[in-house]
Amino acid sequence: QVHLVESGGGFVQPGGSLKLSCAVSGFTSDYYTIGWFRQGPGKEREGVACISAKDGRTRYAANMQERFAISRDNANNTVYLQMDNLKAEDTGVYYCGADVGVVVELDAYWYDHWGQGAQVIVSS
Repeated sequence: QVHLVESGGGFVQPGGSLKLSCAVSGFTSDYYTIGWFRQGPGKEREGVACISAKDGRTRYAANMQERFAISRDNANNTVYLQMDNLKAEDTGVYYCGADVGVVVELDAYWYDHWGQGAQVIVSS
């Protein structure tokens, strides 16, 4: 059974940084993509970035690559989201999801498994 667990959320002042982790378990092959999504207060869930477990290909939502970086550590089955120069509008719950297959896509519709979410609050 696939299991995703996020960690690393918290409170940070504008301009600060956080690194989220997504611990992945339960897959029997590398043909899947891990994506980070977020949902701000009163907003719909939006994609941030995703990465292929097989070959490390990445995809970012528009403007996200300027301050966000996704990476993976296959040895530890963990995917990270480094977030720098955080702004108040980055506040929200950050989820990691898993999309089974070979296509590297950042559309939540196709994601089959989700973690419980990690709260990020950016405020002075």
